[in-house]
Amino acid sequence: MNVRRGACVFALCIGLSMGAAEARRASDEAAAIRAVMAAQQAAWNRGDVEDFMHGYKDASDTTFVGSTVRKGYRAILASYREHYATKEQMGRLTFSGIDVRLLPDANGTVHYAAVTGRFHLDRAAHGSVAQDDGVYSLLWEKTEAGWKIILDHSS
Repeated sequence: MNVRRGACVFALCIGLSMGAAEARRASDEAAAIRAVMAAQQAAWNRGDVEDFMHGYKDASDTTFVGSTVRKGYRAILASYREHYATKEQMGRLTFSGIDVRLLPDANGTVHYAAVTGRFHLDRAAHGSVAQDDGVYSLLWEKTEAGWKIILDHSS
């Protein structure tokens, strides 16, 4: 009976440590995504659209959904350059309410994540002061270059 009880305690300890390790990995993945978003926010607030775009996957199927649908990294970058041509037009961006939801596959490996939250933008738009508030949902992919946005729906 003592051997059985010892085996149960051992199995429980192993299970708890594996659960703790998995929770730590999930926390690390979420932190990595949040770090990319913090870098994007900082780049935007410096007026650096190109650096902001480093958070997106440089691929032809990367998609931005807003008032229109734009496909491809280059098309999204061109649109940002057109609509936010100056630092004043870009203004000051803040993200809030960031919720990172990791999407593990059947084996428990995480290659994708869904992120939702709010954005706030204070800026000068075509000579007048504007505030834009909205929500976003982002689909992220874990790539060799780190976490990258592959689908951005902002409204």
